[in-house]
Amino acid sequence: MLCVQQLSVTGRRDDLLPPTSLEAARGDLLLVEGVRQDQRTALALALSGRMKPSAGIVSWDGNTRIKVLRQASSVVDSPGVNEPEQHLSVRDLVTEDLALVPRRHRGAARSTPWLRLNNFEDIAGLWTEQLPAGRRTGLLTALALANPDTDLLVVDSPDRHSGDAADWLPRLQELAHDAGRPLAVVATVTRIPDGWTGPAAVIGNAVPQAEPDADDADADAAQTRVGRRPETFLPESLSPETEDAK
Repeated sequence: MLCVQQLSVTGRRDDLLPPTSLEAARGDLLLVEGVRQDQRTALALALSGRMKPSAGIVSWDGNTRIKVLRQASSVVDSPGVNEPEQHLSVRDLVTEDLALVPRRHRGAARSTPWLRLNNFEDIAGLWTEQLPAGRRTGLLTALALANPDTDLLVVDSPDRHSGDAADWLPRLQELAHDAGRPLAVVATVTRIPDGWTGPAAVIGNAVPQAEPDADDADADAAQTRVGRRPETFLPESLSPETEDAK
């Protein structure tokens, strides 16, 4: 299980990732909403152990070691980080990604049999920029799971390729709910899709609330005292409704 408490990353001018708390269990898909792409990417990298947080705690199955988190997780399609180069063929992309699988799991994995086994032969000759959003999500998540150590999948902004959640949401749900290999799946998104009833969070949900200043506190206290004052002390010409309006 992924547990995150008050996780934040400090940027040059403001918080690259404002304090955020969330949980994601195996067998669940968690959608995390964030308006800014840089914040969504910072969260994806921090959740997968690819970026050191400035504050807060992130743990996987109760272990807070970054090495453990990195080994258990895979970040998918992160802009400017590991998104496929536009002028790279699908076949070459598969070859490159399979070469990154730990040697103990790699075996004799090659692109052609992998593409055939995973039903991507029909797109093998396309450039990655030509891929429809749904096929792109399917391909990149399948490549991430070529490493059998991956138990946590963090997908960065899949909705940037399509405003239709049907192009990426069903695939992520399928991965999370796979009884044969239940994963904890987290997706950062610009907006939670309409009708979504599953686990959800918002970037910055753990930002401390500002304490009221002394003047505001005194005003609130005064208003409270006025509210508790017996009506017999009000001038006869001033009704409670009028005083409230003033």
